[in-house]
Amino acid sequence: MRELMVRDAILEALDEEMARDSSVYLMGEDIGVIGGNFKCTVGLKDKYGDLRCKDSPISEAGIVGMGVGAALTGMRPVVELMFADFLMVAADGLFNQMAKITYMSGGQCNVPMVVRMPLGGGRSSAAQHSQSIHAWACHIPGVKVVVPSTAGECKGLLKTAIRDNNPVMFFEHKMLYTTKFNDVPDLGEDICIPFGKARIVTEGTDITVVTNSRMTIYAEKAAENLRKEGIKAEVIDLRTLVPLDTETIINSVKKTGKLLIVDEGHISYGVTGEIAARVMPDVFYYLDAPIERMGTADVPLPFSPALEFPLIPDDKKIADKIKAMV
Repeated sequence: MRELMVRDAILEALDEEMARDSSVYLMGEDIGVIGGNFKCTVGLKDKYGDLRCKDSPISEAGIVGMGVGAALTGMRPVVELMFADFLMVAADGLFNQMAKITYMSGGQCNVPMVVRMPLGGGRSSAAQHSQSIHAWACHIPGVKVVVPSTAGECKGLLKTAIRDNNPVMFFEHKMLYTTKFNDVPDLGEDICIPFGKARIVTEGTDITVVTNSRMTIYAEKAAENLRKEGIKAEVIDLRTLVPLDTETIINSVKKTGKLLIVDEGHISYGVTGEIAARVMPDVFYYLDAPIERMGTADVPLPFSPALEFPLIPDDKKIADKIKAMV
């Protein structure tokens, strides 16, 4: 294994898949000349040319529309939206076209397309550039939804996404791009991480903590600190929300008797409530306490760090919640 920043692991995955399959191409705002807003595509335009690493106009609807058309005609586009917040501008292309064409054509047409986009708060980018709206994507049948947490997870899951014959919405946390992880396979190892199989980050017997994306990093840190106090939390990184690995969650809760679900999206009508509802029939008689949830407060994220940070879960808040439950 190697140590890499998340953005470099994403770059490697894109590079390897473009080299492996000439039908893979990239399109998005500023991805070519400057290598992307978060530097995930540096050097790819020089290596593969303008037609395979294409700078686009500032039109999310246009970017997605061109991607859908390209996918329908045999290409494997990887479209980048500069911020996940902007998916609303392209919602018709994403949810009425990309997600539905395979169903409406009776399986005669596939849309092998990946939409990459950064999400999440913590960067003080204000209310229109800080949202975690991955739950929106999960509500629409026809798309797969990926929420990776580490550099190795980003690389392995992105390679799987590009090879999938279905549309994939790939959410990368903007606060992790420059974070280093030592879980990236060595160069030459073609490792794809399967969808729908969660990862047990830490094993424990006192409580199950289910999470995704940056919240996985916080939950792991909370679990490490609590282990010093004799509390053993089992942390599960979901990796994908669609498909969702409920089996791993259920088996863990049957062992621990307690479940905390942590997601950076807003609490109301989101991922945490859906997971609780899905596993409840199978874990009800094993629970020693009610299922608890944590998420971002139900208000737009402020620009001020002093106001923004208290609204979002972090390792200390997660640890305090685990202690209260245990």
